[in-house]
This record gives sequence, structure tokens and C-alpha cells, in this order.
Amino acid sequence: MDPLFLARVQFAATTIFHFFFVPLSIGLVFMVAIMETMYVVKKNELYKKMAKFWGHLFLINFAVGVVTGIIQEFQFGMNWSDYSRFVGDVFGAPLAIEALLAFFMESTFIGLWIFGWDRLSKKVHLACIWLVSLGTTLSAIWILTANSFMQVPVGFAMKNGRAEMNDFLALITNGQLLVEFPHVFTGALCTAAFFVAGICGYNLLKKRHIAFYKKSMKLAIIIGLIGSIGVALTGHTQAQYLVKTQPMKMAAAEGIWKDTADPAPWSLFALIDTKKQENKFELNIPYALSFLSYSKFEGSLKGMETLQKEYTEKYDSIVGEGTNYIPPVKTTYWSFRLMVGFGAAMILLSIIGLILWKRDRLVASSTFLKFLVPAIAFPYLANTFGWLMTEIGRQPWSVFGLMTTADAVSPNVPAGMVLFSTIIYLVVFTILLGVMVYLIIREIKKGPEEVQGIDDKLSTDPFKVGA
Repeated sequence: MDPLFLARVQFAATTIFHFFFVPLSIGLVFMVAIMETMYVVKKNELYKKMAKFWGHLFLINFAVGVVTGIIQEFQFGMNWSDYSRFVGDVFGAPLAIEALLAFFMESTFIGLWIFGWDRLSKKVHLACIWLVSLGTTLSAIWILTANSFMQVPVGFAMKNGRAEMNDFLALITNGQLLVEFPHVFTGALCTAAFFVAGICGYNLLKKRHIAFYKKSMKLAIIIGLIGSIGVALTGHTQAQYLVKTQPMKMAAAEGIWKDTADPAPWSLFALIDTKKQENKFELNIPYALSFLSYSKFEGSLKGMETLQKEYTEKYDSIVGEGTNYIPPVKTTYWSFRLMVGFGAAMILLSIIGLILWKRDRLVASSTFLKFLVPAIAFPYLANTFGWLMTEIGRQPWSVFGLMTTADAVSPNVPAGMVLFSTIIYLVVFTILLGVMVYLIIREIKKGPEEVQGIDDKLSTDPFKVGA
């Protein structure tokens, strides 16, 4: 067994699993903050009930996400020690700030929000949930700052064979971060919106708490439409930046072996032969790739064959001769299309939902409500395929232009140890996922009325501290 392969499998598996929880936390707490804001402004108890119910689901998701996230940082020392030594001075700073600032901010105000419903004024309590939302967003920014350095290294100098940070401002204004964060944030809005919409759809089909779930659904549709369109627009910006900074990834994502024509067509479907480095069959949309890349219907892109020659001349002196700079093309190509496909489906569903809402036919449309339940998975799948394209498309680089993944792995960790830890992580994560699903289903079965009843009982308990 190859330790490098196993280390990559472990990191991919644990990262994908962790990212199931991250966007839902970011998006759902934002929606809960909006719900509580509506309660404070309109003084409608239904909005308070919404904030409490969906807030409970956020807390369950957040707790599991924290546990899975801890493993990510452990792995840098376990399986990627050479990477940690090489780039730790740069990479460690945003991760430390994320833990010491953003995470503690989230944790502190989550506690105040949970226990402060009847101890704090409405406005102070509302400020707590907005600060939690801000904390989750800041957490994402710092993590993406670290990831953006791996994509486009900036703000560093090479000293004694290591990358050392010499410009913190350059790190936090990295162009990659400026296009990556909006895409991730709008994706988080989609994740939360379709999570809420799916649960609402199921309960509306069962005719449970119609007023509660109908109002929740309306908010979910609005956020879902904003988020899904935002994902498309920010993805377009990110693709244009990618053409400039990582043209090989863009070429692989489009299955471009030779330089394209001008204007360049967008490949809708292709049968890719990686051995012969050609596409046996292609279904193209004329002019579309030029527009995606340059916002105009003209312009060509370099193919992987041309880029391989350019990269060989530029980087072989750094990583050694004979390096293959072409990433796994099929995975990169189809991950991109699946991401786009699920994103388009979310836009379509949001528009249909908005039309039904405007016509006051949302509750009566059982077909649409039924479709919303499996659509909960759409943003999760889009997020996953998007990250697969982002990370696999960067190969063979761990830090683009500076260090390959093969050079980043821990040199003295045997394959058996990596395999063992991978199995342990997957078992633990599976148990955590099972517990989370059980708790969420239990909360949904209780429903908003029962949640409200429990909270009311607590608020009138004479033995409660501070009563």
C-alpha cells in the first residue's frame, strides 16, 4: 500500500465529511438571525418559535461539525509533516486566528443565546445570534485564507527552504480569497435554504403546523433564490480568475487537450480518453467558454499539452524532471459539470417555489413539496463536487508552484498506520452522523409546538437560576 495514496484518501474523506456541516452552520445561523430579527421588529411570536426550532437544529449540526473539524488540523501533523514544516509559518497563522478569535466568538455567544432567552433583553439577545453568525462567517474566511494560499501563494518569502510569511496584508487580500469566499458563503445560504425547505415540504405534505412551516418555507425560498443565483455569479468570477492563476486546472475542467479555437466552445459533454489525450465525442455550446472565461464572446484558452510544456520549463527545476502537471482529467471535468448541474437545479427550484408562493399555491402543490425533500441533498452534492474539482484539479501541487503533494506527505508514517487511523475516523464519523440524523429527526418529530412548550416550561421554572 502507498502511504501517499492512503493519506490523500484519508484527508479527502474527512474533509468532505466535515464540510457536510460547515455550510449548513454558516447558512442556518444566518437564517435564524433573520427569524429572530423579524420577531423583535414585528413582535410576532411565530418568528420567535421559528428562531428557536431552527436554532435547535443549528446547534446539533454545529456540535458535530466542531468535532469533525478538529481532525483536520491533526492530520497536518500526522500525515503531512513535511507540508507543515514547509508552509507552517504561513498556513498556521490564519488557522490560529480562526481558533482563537472566530471559534471562541461563536462558542461564547452561542452560550449566551441558548441560555439568555429570558435573561437578556430582546435586542441584546438578538445581537448574540448575529454575533454567532458573524463568528461562523469569520471562521470560514480564515480557513479559506489558508486554502487560498495553497491555490495562489502570496505574502511570503523563501528562507532556509521554507515559506515564511512577510506580508500579512497580502495574505488576507489574496485575489483567490476574494473570489472564493463569496462562492462559499452563497453556497452556505443554498445549503441552509434547501435544508429548511425540504423539512418544511415534508411537514406541509403531512399537514403539520401549516402556518409555521409555510412562513419558514417562504424565507427558505427567498434565501435559496438569492443564494443559488449568487453561487452562479460568484462561480463565474472564480472561473475567470482561474484562467489567469491556474490555467491547467481550467483546461482539465473543460477537457481541453489542445489550444482552443477563438471563440472557444463550452463542453457540455465529452468522452475523455486520458491515455490518448483526446476526447472521442463532444457536445459543445459555441462561444460559451470564451464568455465564461472573459465575459465576452471571443478569446481562446491554452490546452493541457501546451501547458504541460510551459510548466515543465518553469517548475521542473523546483520539483524535479519528468513531473506530470496534468491533474486527473475525468474527475476534474465531471466534478465541475455535476457542481454546475446541481447549482442550476437549485436556481430552477427556487424560481418555481417563488412563483408558487406568489400565486398562493405553495401548500397545494404536492409535487413540488415532494421534490423538495430529496433536493435537500442538492447543495451538499454541489459543494462536494465543487471542492473535488478545486483540490483535485490543483494536482500535483499541494502548494501551487512551490510543493507537490508527493513532497508534502509525512516520510516516516507507515501505510498500515495511515490505514488504521482512516478506518477509525470513518467509524467515528459514521457514528456521529447517525447520532446527528437521529437527533434532527427527533426534533422534527417534536415539531415547533413541542419545542415552544419546553421553552415556556423552562421560563416558568421557579428553581431556574436567575428567576
